[in-house]
Amino acid sequence: MKDVIIIGAGPCGLSAAIECQRQGLSSLIIEKNFIVHSIYLYPTNMQFFSTAPLLEIGDVPFTSPNDKPYRHEALVYYRRAAAQHKLDIAAYEEALSVQPQEDGTFLIHTVNKRGEEQTRSAANVVISTGYFDQPNLIGIPGEELPKVTHYFGEAHPYTGMKVTVIGGSNSAVDAALELIRVGAKVDMVYRGSSISDNIKPWVRPVFEGMVQKGNITLHLESRVTEITPASVVVTGASGESRELDNDFVLAMTGFRPSRALLSSAGVLMDDSLDKPAFDPSTMESNIPGIYVAGVIASGRNANEVFIESGRGHGRLIADHIVSKRQK
Repeated sequence: MKDVIIIGAGPCGLSAAIECQRQGLSSLIIEKNFIVHSIYLYPTNMQFFSTAPLLEIGDVPFTSPNDKPYRHEALVYYRRAAAQHKLDIAAYEEALSVQPQEDGTFLIHTVNKRGEEQTRSAANVVISTGYFDQPNLIGIPGEELPKVTHYFGEAHPYTGMKVTVIGGSNSAVDAALELIRVGAKVDMVYRGSSISDNIKPWVRPVFEGMVQKGNITLHLESRVTEITPASVVVTGASGESRELDNDFVLAMTGFRPSRALLSSAGVLMDDSLDKPAFDPSTMESNIPGIYVAGVIASGRNANEVFIESGRGHGRLIADHIVSKRQK
């Protein structure tokens, strides 16, 4: 029996484990992949919007020669923070369900990478499962083709190819800029009248320059309505459609958190916002002893919570668990 089991070894889950440890609570992190898997899935050359100090957890300094650190630096940092605090992490073990018990404790049913199932028990559960496992699907014919992906790692595989990027956020812009550096022909399709206002300020002028030079063809107020093995169909605001030759599609349409574990435990969900019920001062859900941390606490807009804000959830949770014990 652990005092706390944290599900998810992202930055916010790691931070929650550290804060519980500081309060003298025994804890275990269950992670179905490996430590900070979501950051590993970021583009290889991605630079964070936040500065290094805003990504720190557990009072472990994040030093970087760059004003804003890169993905590879963050991977090293979070591995070091977990090792320094000697966190107990069960990697490659997936939590399948969380079952409240009559005595107020919880059973967590899991399966590891060998297919072995087991049941773990805890007095409290923190669900911090992130959102990178569920891309927002467009729901158009051809989206299931192997040439379509919702994840962008690096540009090299697309050298000299005709690539359509769907989206107008930072991820779409970053991908488009990397693609033209390897000689890809890039069409970028976005439903808005302009790209997102939240584009990193040091990136926007570079992107706009590439569009003006014709290196990136930007289709605004447009949607991809069909994908075929050799083309994409782009439909404009007035309903006119055109077919573009295409080799690959990068659908940078964002992600949404999975609510399966929350639902299995009986946590109430706001159907209009797809958001779990919880007290923002403690992060405790409507089920006493079940907490949320990180982006899982957000609604349909996963950008409501970032590392720099979600890392503080762990302290609220640990403080609340200890306060309940003292009553």
